[in-house]
Amino acid sequence: MSKHYEQSSFREKLIEHLFIGEILKLSWLKGDCQLEVMKPEVDHAGCDVVLEDKNIIRHIQLKTSKLGAKASSQKVNVRLANKPSGCIVWIVFDEDTLELCSFYFFGAEAGKPLTGLENAKVAKHTKANADGIKAERPNIRTINKGQFVRYDSIEALYNVLFIPKS
Repeated sequence: MSKHYEQSSFREKLIEHLFIGEILKLSWLKGDCQLEVMKPEVDHAGCDVVLEDKNIIRHIQLKTSKLGAKASSQKVNVRLANKPSGCIVWIVFDEDTLELCSFYFFGAEAGKPLTGLENAKVAKHTKANADGIKAERPNIRTINKGQFVRYDSIEALYNVLFIPKS
């Protein structure tokens, strides 16, 4: 068994901390050190971390995949659309070095609410019930990878998270 499978919870938390560390480091290097990081005590809306900078609050659902993984979609909680500037950040990492390689972003411009979930496919449970039926998960939607925008640097992602276009 692969350590990535056996220790997936550990790995997910590690990648989350690496992501937060990289984004904090960027705030430091930019010289303003204004980025605030908050962690929800309860994950009711799919939010893993809340980041605030330049009066923009981002409720972020984090997803991860190792480099070369075949994942073509992610499941997203619809309640994220009710949060200020809710978004999904899908982190691709190198399984040997745990280096963060690229970031896929699904969300609106900084300061705008998340849209695009209303017409997305309702997700189903991965396991079937006793009758062989995979029940729908009414608060979860499936977002295809093609709907995400790829960024190859933490700085490019930081800019889309916190700098409004206009």
